Amino acid sequence: MQYPVVIHKDKNSDYGVTIPDLPGCFSAGETIAEALENTKEAILCHIEGILMDNEEIPKYVPIEKHQKNKLYKNGLWAIVQVDLSEISGKAKRVNVTIPEKLLSRLDNYAQKKGETRSGFLVTAALEYISIHSDAN
Repeated sequence: MQYPVVIHKDKNSDYGVTIPDLPGCFSAGETIAEALENTKEAILCHIEGILMDNEEIPKYVPIEKHQKNKLYKNGLWAIVQVDLSEISGKAKRVNVTIPEKLLSRLDNYAQKKGETRSGFLVTAALEYISIHSDAN
């Protein structure tokens, strides 16, 4: 799953990273690269906490909408890719049946996005639940 992030740096500080789609989720690092790498772990921990609390994962908001927010005015924008199948906790292997042609398309799409099959299916399921949870 991809998350837009904003990087900011105050004088005499490390680089800070805010994840607008996940309120309360922050990260930092001495370099931009380190800050972005640390952000992956922060996102996974934050989402794990949301799931443990049985709360809804916040909906994705396009980066262009976030850029209009004055809080992020002087920030540098980036996209962080996380594999939601890496959320800690016990993983459970399941056996599912998927038509071969659909599975091939799924695998090709996941590979293009830099995700694993499991990561893609977890992301798709969480997004679907998030979108359709309002309908209940």
